[in-house]
Amino acid sequence: MFRKILIANRGEIALRIARACRELGIASVAVYSEVDRAAPHVLYCDEAQPLGGRAAAESYLALEKIMTAARRAGADALHPGYGFLSENPALPEACRQAGIAFIGPSAAAMERMGSKTAARALAREQGVPLLPGSRQALASAREAEREAAALGYPVMLKAAAGGGGKGMQLVGGPAEMESAYALATAEAQSAFGDGTVYLEKALTAPRHVEIQVLGDHHGQLIHLGERECSVQRRHQKVIEESPSPALTAEMRQRMGEAAVAVCRAAGYTNAGTVEFLVDAERNFYFLEVNARLQVEHPVTELVTGLDLVHRQIAIAAGQPLGLRQEDIHMRGHAIECRIYAEDPEQNFFPSAGTIRHLRHPAGPGVREDCGVEAGGTVPLEYDPMLSKLIVWGENRAQAAARMRRALEEYELSGVRSNLGLFRRIFADPEFLAGRLDTHYLERLPAQPAAPAAEEGAPLAIAAAAWAAAQTPAPAAREGGPAEHWRRAAREAGLR
Repeated sequence: MFRKILIANRGEIALRIARACRELGIASVAVYSEVDRAAPHVLYCDEAQPLGGRAAAESYLALEKIMTAARRAGADALHPGYGFLSENPALPEACRQAGIAFIGPSAAAMERMGSKTAARALAREQGVPLLPGSRQALASAREAEREAAALGYPVMLKAAAGGGGKGMQLVGGPAEMESAYALATAEAQSAFGDGTVYLEKALTAPRHVEIQVLGDHHGQLIHLGERECSVQRRHQKVIEESPSPALTAEMRQRMGEAAVAVCRAAGYTNAGTVEFLVDAERNFYFLEVNARLQVEHPVTELVTGLDLVHRQIAIAAGQPLGLRQEDIHMRGHAIECRIYAEDPEQNFFPSAGTIRHLRHPAGPGVREDCGVEAGGTVPLEYDPMLSKLIVWGENRAQAAARMRRALEEYELSGVRSNLGLFRRIFADPEFLAGRLDTHYLERLPAQPAAPAAEEGAPLAIAAAAWAAAQTPAPAAREGGPAEHWRRAAREAGLR
């Protein structure tokens, strides 16, 4: 097993990996930019190495700086997390040359599958259904126009080098192509250091369903079931759950077999995710492979009972997976909400600032992977995700009820957030019935955004609640404790 792992990332995923290291008795090394000098992941790890700079390109995307930090720390392994360099084959290759184990797929497998165009070609060879699209990267907007004219609009431009909704643009007609191409390539370059894009036919109202795979260095490759990721905004996943409300056991088996076939053909090892689109007739189409750990991996952990980061580390250390496909059983239902610092009144654009107050939900079936704390700053330089709130229940209805309760308990002030949006979703009959597709949020009934929380909001809520509690049994008359707190907040002028 490894002695010391450098975590080439930040925020909640860096903390998630560092906690796994501590459980396994492995020393952890954080890296940090000037912005993150006092970030929670830096303080939690056993050691920390500075990268300098503020922007991602000057720090977490700077390959040489990452490798210098790993050598300086004496790390014998490196975990990339997700985002940043996690899908760049130059990182595992640099690790190989430095004699440092990379906790992820090989550079060769990443090149075959981390590139979306190469992965599509591999899926085609395996007979996996594909949406029509370009067979290679697009060199210009004019070339994209020619391809789109042959396919028929609408089409989707996508980054070839990464996922997470970055570098994606829906194009409804020829007049939109030039600006969409410029936006997609610029965003892809900023997010992944590679502005290459490709194109595929767009489905009108698909579900987004993905399959988690695990493979070791001894030829064992299995899948861990699916995750439904259809609730999205601007092609960025917002809510994920497992199992999918739409899949039958037979469909799960076929999609799992397709995912394993693609990964096996690529010689894939470690954790990866094969993504599919599912149409209204339940036909599925290969979308891409994310050659890394996914943001939403906790929902798979909760329904399978497996710790994916522990498994990643063990696989990279050369240990056999020790699992067969028949050993995998999905129990219950898990749902994840991505909590972002973003302003609902400004089209959910990032909301930077200082977190003045933060109270985490708790109780049965509730887990939170959080990367911030009260008094900390949400910077403009990086993705504004604060945490992931995950719940488990014996069935989807119980899981949804637990998420609704956890969202009611969640307190955050100092920055704007999407907590109000989630509270609306988990009260929406369409969501609760599982009637989802990637345009679900566009149909969600509009509701006025709550006013921005002011400094001292928690104290005002507490004072108002104390005053309200002096009247006889208000909670009993008006719907229980949740309504009591909502009324207290309204009296304080905060909702």
